Amino acid sequence: MDGLKKLAGTAAVLTVAGAGALAYGSLVETRRFGVREETVAVLPPGSRPLRVLHVSDIHLVPGQHAKISWLKELAGLAPDLVINTGDNLSHTKAVGPLLDALAPLMRFPGVFVPGSNDYYAPAMRNPLSYFTSPSKVKREPKALPWAEMFRAFGQAGWVDLTNRHQSKGHGRLRLDFSGVDDPHLGRDVFPGFPKGSATGEGAPYVRIGVAHAPYQRVLDYFTDADADIIFAGHTHGGQICIPGYGALVTNCDLPTWRASGLTVWENNGKSVPLNVSAGIGASRFAPVRIACRPEAVLVTLTARNEAG
Repeated sequence: MDGLKKLAGTAAVLTVAGAGALAYGSLVETRRFGVREETVAVLPPGSRPLRVLHVSDIHLVPGQHAKISWLKELAGLAPDLVINTGDNLSHTKAVGPLLDALAPLMRFPGVFVPGSNDYYAPAMRNPLSYFTSPSKVKREPKALPWAEMFRAFGQAGWVDLTNRHQSKGHGRLRLDFSGVDDPHLGRDVFPGFPKGSATGEGAPYVRIGVAHAPYQRVLDYFTDADADIIFAGHTHGGQICIPGYGALVTNCDLPTWRASGLTVWENNGKSVPLNVSAGIGASRFAPVRIACRPEAVLVTLTARNEAG
């Protein structure tokens, strides 16, 4: 009997501790926004630094005033380029608040690709299923007004890289982008990188791969095509992590130790820096983060040395 009482007491303590952790994760850590900074030497020798602000997985819901205010403040970083790797929305009425939040950033040059939560509203499901296997959209959920968002981004001058490639000039440097539609939905069709032009063939350039979900096949596409750097999101950094250990899942086939941060992806003897953002938000049906604070990432691209 005493053993049963001790077991019941232990279970009660664990239940209270778990509830406390979830409360902290939903009420505190989801609002502890920060900016991670990285520096990567990938530009042609002699190039000036290029400041890239990487935003991902905003998952905006109307009324998230703290998130909206913080997003507006990011313009103070004065980036040379904004890369948005998708999952901007988490509600059918979120486009207006999203565009208000991003308006200061949309004054800067930018590129974007969509995620599944740009196309479809999130749905309630068993949260434990997130820890068993990568989730897949099994039925057609409620559509989001993604076309309205795309139009607004385009009108601001942001380049749509949905299964597209395109070049942009930045001073004397040519930025060659290649992007794919959301790999999590199986919509990715790799377009290759731009070939340049007859007049700009000799111009210094950098090749930038952009995807929402960092599935290995997509990272291999970019790497085999000689990308200089890859940007992705989707993982939420694991979202619920174990302190001192890290992520338990990535919601794709990316190894958990790559769930967020700057690592090096290798394939067929080639290697390329990979920046995976832990993201800014989460599904409105699972608004929790533990040991995984929301982030934007400021990546400063600098010149390789002459031997690089």
